Amino acid sequence: MAQLLKTTFLPSSLPRASTVRSPSIHISTHRSRTTQVEAKIREIFMPALSSTMTEGKIVSWVKSEGDKLSKGESVVVVESDKADMDVETFYDGYLAAIMVEEGGVAAVGSAIALLAETEEEIAEARSKASSSSSSAAQPASTSSSAPEPSQTEKIAEPAGPAISKAAAIVGSAVHPASEGGKRVVASPYAKKLAKELKVELERVVGSGPMGRIVAKDVEAAAAAADAAASLAPKVGTTVNPPSGIELGTVVPFTTMQGAVSRNMVESLAVPTFRVGYTITTDALDALYKKIKSKGVTMTALLAKATALALVKHPVINSSCRDGKSFTYNSSINIAVAVAMDGGLLTPVLQDADKVDIYSLSRKWKELVDKARAKQLQPHEYNTGTFTLSNLGMYGVDRFDAILPPGTGAIMAVGASQPTVVATKDGRIGMKNQMQVNVTADHRVIYGADLASFLQTLAKIIEDPKDLTF
Repeated sequence: MAQLLKTTFLPSSLPRASTVRSPSIHISTHRSRTTQVEAKIREIFMPALSSTMTEGKIVSWVKSEGDKLSKGESVVVVESDKADMDVETFYDGYLAAIMVEEGGVAAVGSAIALLAETEEEIAEARSKASSSSSSAAQPASTSSSAPEPSQTEKIAEPAGPAISKAAAIVGSAVHPASEGGKRVVASPYAKKLAKELKVELERVVGSGPMGRIVAKDVEAAAAAADAAASLAPKVGTTVNPPSGIELGTVVPFTTMQGAVSRNMVESLAVPTFRVGYTITTDALDALYKKIKSKGVTMTALLAKATALALVKHPVINSSCRDGKSFTYNSSINIAVAVAMDGGLLTPVLQDADKVDIYSLSRKWKELVDKARAKQLQPHEYNTGTFTLSNLGMYGVDRFDAILPPGTGAIMAVGASQPTVVATKDGRIGMKNQMQVNVTADHRVIYGADLASFLQTLAKIIEDPKDLTF
């Protein structure tokens, strides 16, 4: 029986002494029906990199076929449903054959490449990859008989749930441009800049060593594109769609959009209800204006106020996952929805009730930057106990939010707007007010619970002296 080998890919930025287990990529040896092959050609599987991941997308191969690999080098960047992961190998050898090209999608546990121990074995590995691809391309048999086993038997089992739960995620380099299968060489910052400026790297001529594309090349290309666009003739009053959108086309979900879709469908199984409340924000607005120059954000102020209210109403911070019991969460972790290009993430402000407003604001800015760079680690997006969704910056006055699976409540926050109000003594005045709507799991939280929580939240916001302590 062929010997079973196993290797591990680790996120490149994790310290070696980390107690978080890295995603394991199982590697098996192959056995022909007639010939015994030594365990030197290893099969690299698509790893399970999050608890909800069923398939992964190859963002980029950091190494090309035939490249020699040294222990600790980054090999491939994989996009899961939450982030991009830059992984490295613990084995020396050669990347013999890439079976899933950049942009391709593979199920967790399926082979994406072959690794040869020696240069002499590269040809043999490529032959195996070709035969495997040919076999996979054949249409499925409609016969009721059992399918014949393939020449190459997979001994290793797919990465399992235990690996998914322990997976560590870090950010990766931006997808390198490629043309005709040849990778364009560019600095990491140039790749990041190209993505931000929407510049196609394969059209950029590098001025760095050996033709390497550097940041100034990307900036020059972006400036040239802007100049060309400004000189383009304007015909009539036709309004064109946003750049990159082709009207009438069918676009498949990205990995992140697929995960959001599954979560939203799962939410439909939870019986929810909604309670709204109007809160006067004059005092909060004045406080924000006073401390904004110190780096404090309105999101941090709202998260802090919400956390302090949850301290007094722990049932609103609870969660029900099995329909038979619920948990009073020991920490108050405020997840805040952040719109992404093609998706949505909820970075988490952990222990928001205990962290001072200045540290909380710095942490929030750090989380947003990491989220947009796809560098959030699991504990930074999957540990929320209460969710905050704020559309006030868009002028939205009120809206309802969908409850994320595994949490008890989510609060939708609208814009603070000048409103004519009547005082108790019969006078008419002007106050800034905002509408908040909380969606809650009715299996655990009841109407009176939410009403009491919102009363407490309103008192904190209308007299925000405790927010700066």
